[in-house]
Amino acid sequence: MTYFVYLLITKYKNKVLSYVGYTNDVNKRIKLHNTSKGAKFTRGKYWRLIYKEKYKTKSEALIKEYDLKKNYKKRNEIKNNFLNKKD
Repeated sequence: MTYFVYLLITKYKNKVLSYVGYTNDVNKRIKLHNTSKGAKFTRGKYWRLIYKEKYKTKSEALIKEYDLKKNYKKRNEIKNNFLNKKD
């Protein structure tokens, strides 16, 4: 089975918030976040997928998810690259 690490963003109170997670079904997971059935932090906001990366094992995905969650420099780099493409 394949697993994904993903990064979502949303605009909330004039800020761009980000959320990192892992899943084996990205589309289903985003639907859960956007219908307030995902992680508590994501409830009540509309999220957009801006980054995903594929892994062969769950343990590999969990390690990468943890790394991306803690690496704010990398998160901001991905976020800024996406936002600059949109402008």
